[in-house]
Amino acid sequence: MTSAPPPEASPPAAALPTLEASRRGDRVFKGLLTMTALAVPVLMGFLVYELYDGAHLAIDRFGLRFITGNVWDPVAEEFGALPLIIGTLVSSCLALLIAVPLSLGVAVYLTEFAPTAIRQPIAFLIELLAAIPSVVYGLWGIFVLIPALKSTVFPFLRETLGFLPFFQGPIYGPSMGAASIILAIMVMPFIMSVAREVLLAVPGTQREAALALGATRWEAVMSAIIPYARSGIIGAVILGLGRALGETMAVTMLIGNRNEISASLFAPGYTMAAVIANEFTEAVGDMHLAALAYVALVLFMLTVLVNAAARLLIWRVSGRAPAGGKGA
Repeated sequence: MTSAPPPEASPPAAALPTLEASRRGDRVFKGLLTMTALAVPVLMGFLVYELYDGAHLAIDRFGLRFITGNVWDPVAEEFGALPLIIGTLVSSCLALLIAVPLSLGVAVYLTEFAPTAIRQPIAFLIELLAAIPSVVYGLWGIFVLIPALKSTVFPFLRETLGFLPFFQGPIYGPSMGAASIILAIMVMPFIMSVAREVLLAVPGTQREAALALGATRWEAVMSAIIPYARSGIIGAVILGLGRALGETMAVTMLIGNRNEISASLFAPGYTMAAVIANEFTEAVGDMHLAALAYVALVLFMLTVLVNAAARLLIWRVSGRAPAGGKGA
């Protein structure tokens, strides 16, 4: 004969309103979080729609010829963004070429080799560099960086490496080289800070295992620590690239703002963000405004593509599937 299960204990009648109010609060909180999460794609969709709506005159007239054309003439209403696209990509890539080795070197030094007493103060100063407004970097570039480059660095490069097309031609001062250097200085704090946090997150057992096998500290860094943190380091580099692609004010002040394609780093150039900042307030024709909106749309798509490619690269390097919440 089986015995009947004991009846479930029911909450006291006085506690029922409290529980019901708690569940109602949970539902409201969940609804608010859901609306916040959905607001991000909605905002992006609204941004793309507004850019397309503002650029549709230029899209209808030029189509993809806008991306391959190299003429930018507001008077004749003839627009092509190829020099702007190349200027944006070249200045950003050169900035990363300068910034990444220096940033990773500083991050490795601070996490592995620096005395403990100076690690935190230096890290704090690096984080402060990221808070400096870009217009301050631009002024420093005009009054300090460009005179130094024009009088010493660029002449030295032309004399020693002048057989390369990158270091030929007259030296103007405001140039693609100067803009790339100021961009490198601006993105270094971001790359250094993220790379430092990633290296600090490497388990101590990785270091201890390498040292126990007879590796020097430098060999432990190169063979055990950096490979373990490579997906995070790539993320730091991509963060710097996104910063470089969208930077406006400092680049506008140093790049020279000439809509031409030149192999020389001494020659002026132009970027997509710079042309929008320079001409949007002065544009009066509908086609000119539409061309600037088309440039903004291309810059937006380029940034999205670069970040998507970076995310795929991180997943590939880390060997993880792109599941929700598992990305680097």
